[in-house]
Amino acid sequence: MTSTPEFRKSSYSQNSNACVEVADLDGTHLVRDTQNREAGHIGFPAAEWRAFLDEIKAGRL
Repeated sequence: MTSTPEFRKSSYSQNSNACVEVADLDGTHLVRDTQNREAGHIGFPAAEWRAFLDEIKAGRL
């Protein structure tokens, strides 16, 4: 049984539609463009998503 992802926008978006949305589903983090939701989403395994966020927080991206 597949669940429906519940996408959310970052609190940093400040009511803007120019952002991405993320959802957590079965150990995968899904990402989609707020302005192009019909284009679908891409998924990242949890370890890859964590590494990506760590790089951003460290200022390397």
